[in-house]
Amino acid sequence: MSHRITVDTGGTFTDVVVADAEGRLFVGKSPTSERAFEGVRGALEVAAEEMGVDLASLLADTSVFIYSTTRATNAILEGRIARTAMLLTEGFPDVLVLREGGKLHGFDLRTPFPEPYIPRRLTWEVPERIDSEGEVVAALDEAATRRLLESLPGHGIEAVAVCLLWANVNPAHETRIGELIEEILPDVPYTLSHQINPIVREYRRASSAAIDASLKPLMGRHLREIAEDLRAAGFTGELMAATSFGGAMHVEDLSERPIYSVRSGPAMAPVAGRTYATHELGAEDVIVCDTGGTSFDVSLIRDGAISFTRDTWLGPQFTGHLTGSSSVDVRSIGAGGGSIAWVDPGGLLRVGPQSAGAEPGPACYRRGGERPTVTDAAVVLGYIGPDTFLGGRMKLDVEAAREVLGRLAAQLELRLEQAAEAVLAVANEHMVRAIQEITINEGVDPRESLVVAGGGAAGLGIAPIVRELGCEQVLVPRTAGALSATGAQFSDIVAEFTASSFADTGQFDHAGVNAALAGLEAQVEDFAQGLRAKGIGGMHSELFTDARYAYQVWELEVPLPGTRIESAEDLAALSQAFDAVHERVFSVSEPGARIECLTWKARLHAPIGSTVVEALESGNGNGRAAEPARRDVFFEGAWHDTPVHRGGQLPKGAVVQGPAIIEEPTSTLVVPLASRVTVSDLDNYLLEVTR
Repeated sequence: MSHRITVDTGGTFTDVVVADAEGRLFVGKSPTSERAFEGVRGALEVAAEEMGVDLASLLADTSVFIYSTTRATNAILEGRIARTAMLLTEGFPDVLVLREGGKLHGFDLRTPFPEPYIPRRLTWEVPERIDSEGEVVAALDEAATRRLLESLPGHGIEAVAVCLLWANVNPAHETRIGELIEEILPDVPYTLSHQINPIVREYRRASSAAIDASLKPLMGRHLREIAEDLRAAGFTGELMAATSFGGAMHVEDLSERPIYSVRSGPAMAPVAGRTYATHELGAEDVIVCDTGGTSFDVSLIRDGAISFTRDTWLGPQFTGHLTGSSSVDVRSIGAGGGSIAWVDPGGLLRVGPQSAGAEPGPACYRRGGERPTVTDAAVVLGYIGPDTFLGGRMKLDVEAAREVLGRLAAQLELRLEQAAEAVLAVANEHMVRAIQEITINEGVDPRESLVVAGGGAAGLGIAPIVRELGCEQVLVPRTAGALSATGAQFSDIVAEFTASSFADTGQFDHAGVNAALAGLEAQVEDFAQGLRAKGIGGMHSELFTDARYAYQVWELEVPLPGTRIESAEDLAALSQAFDAVHERVFSVSEPGARIECLTWKARLHAPIGSTVVEALESGNGNGRAAEPARRDVFFEGAWHDTPVHRGGQLPKGAVVQGPAIIEEPTSTLVVPLASRVTVSDLDNYLLEVTR
């Protein structure tokens, strides 16, 4: 079997990328549907038609299918999770209630204290106690625990999360509760905190367990549904799912740890961004922007490595819910093609975070949308052609867009075109601030990085965004409309394992740390054996620690110089590695200062993705640019007769001077006045803007 299919199911569109035996990529896009496979089928049919095959033949000749979805993230944000019981150590029932300290606006007393992820009424205390050294202070009361578990069906419980004090040091009591759950509630899924996230911080460990358990019924059903639909359609290859690590894992494994599916789609965009930046320009410092219909996601590549974080919030920082587990560092805001423009009570124009989504979608979609969106504004200005959207498969209603923008313009007392420009300007400003948060606020100068732009709405405003940032170039792949799905084509299987063992460089616990590292390597080897049984080889792993200077609050992830820390030289190398990371992030370091290491991690990579980047299949075979179409487009306060180039009909090396529009079937690139685009050797677009 020669094909490889990757899918990203977003809130508005479902993106599909198919790679053939030669590595050529074919892109399909279709509106997302309630039953996920319907959207997948629609996008696959588009790609299959472009390849000249039927859907059944394509699926039958596919060896690997990698699926990512926003289902878990949306379920959390919309409160559609399973009814979950939270079991905590007796005397400590408020771990999720008290949360972790923090407030963006310290003197704003109007913001209510956030509700816990699992309601307090569904939290129960378990009689037991283990101390920080792992010693049993109070044995687990099994009789009381049995009575508690037997009562849970009466409360309509669908899943159970368990997080006991210091289970990360000694998991005996949690393990026994897991055995009792299997005995008394055999059909109820559960999560033990020491298995999903064995870290020191109590709230983060409890939050991880709660989120994971609450997703198991939903994601178990959803992944089974996708698998069944694919098999029914003729797929017989290996089904995998994208994860928040920027990699993939087998669907069966993800069903056991569904928290890894949270924000799995956005985690793939930096994989694509890094791949394109390396092959096109050899760039190692990259800002990856992914603008979809619902959200704008931004991530960083530093020195060729994707940035990771343990601070992944679902919802606003501090008031949302924290996954607590390691994931690709992707910052998201509610700004995309479907973001709704509205006027607040003070008369100011706002854009987002509300989105029209796929149903009803923007007004121009003709599906009943009655509120103006970013996409409607782009249609009004002529950026998006009503007859060429999605390669002509979806006709847009210009008059409907003008009508909803006209009402907004009347509220703002602006002309129609001025209101549409204002909508795009406000949306772009949101995106600029999101990029500045992950760059300037963390000591990174965006002017020193290459910007890679993706997402169906990426090309609408990327030129003014990079101009505002002070950048001069932005790389827009021809697969930009499906950047996350493209990233999955180049992704590995990625698995991470964590262990807690506190160590201070002032009095380092060599034995405890080396035992933790040995345990991690054993877990990696066990996982690797399962992959080898499936015919996967070429694996490698990395070791990290989450460390901080003494008396600091937050940690930084630091790669370990070796596999063990046994000598004074090893300890000095670790200190130097931490100093270097601290210097890079904060532009300051304190060589010789005490360092505290809280958590140790092993990250396994098993290569399954393509390492070759081919040009997107092109319709240009004569080396000359086809004659462009023309239409009126509004730039800088006036209408301009503008050339409209069709993607794939521009030869390598072609230069397009702005104003111009370049239309791909899944995205549109707007080239403003005084800007230009050069077509690269891989048929991608290098946009240069003037300040």
